[in-house]
Amino acid sequence: MTLEPINPSSLPKPRGWTHGMLAAPGSRILFVAGMTAQDNSGRVPAVGFVEQWDRALANVLAVLTEAGAGPSAVARMTVFVTDIEQYREEQKAIGEVWRARMGKHFPAMALVQVTALVDPNAMVEIETTAVVPG
Repeated sequence: MTLEPINPSSLPKPRGWTHGMLAAPGSRILFVAGMTAQDNSGRVPAVGFVEQWDRALANVLAVLTEAGAGPSAVARMTVFVTDIEQYREEQKAIGEVWRARMGKHFPAMALVQVTALVDPNAMVEIETTAVVPG
């Protein structure tokens, strides 16, 4: 399944994300709920920001795998963080996690700081929309 990146020349060149992703005809849409760094027990372990980012992204990818898709199927991603400054400070390490899990695939993205997430230990929550072959 290939998504077509849409980056109009009238907009600034994106870096680490894409303005839009166009799905092929006949594909299905998979909506992935917000995933935190929950482990199999349902708890978010007391680990650092980057480790939580990695685990949350792994949890997203587990849903995609179950649906028969991989990282390149992600068309849109919204990331919620409880500390935008920590995100900025950890960007290099987050980039390494990204490349290890997502390669060079950069979907349409938004990153938003929130005051809290449902799990009091969670610092990162990632929700996605993916396009799966029909």
